[in-house]
Amino acid sequence: MDSHEIKIHTEFIKLQDLLKFAGAVETGGDAKLIIQEGRVAVNGEPCTMRGKKLRPGDRAVIDNETELVVT
Repeated sequence: MDSHEIKIHTEFIKLQDLLKFAGAVETGGDAKLIIQEGRVAVNGEPCTMRGKKLRPGDRAVIDNETELVVT
């Protein structure tokens, strides 16, 4: 599994914004689609909430292939 640390300079980042910022998707529409399809897990639990707030220490996994760690 590919793992990438994503450093944020705010208190939190929304899940769809994390996917775009990390380059995992090209557009917000792409992020919305894969989140709604249940292809993203946050901290080990499937997540279909685009606006889910992730804070440093949280992890998002896409298709069990790519892990994004918020730092």
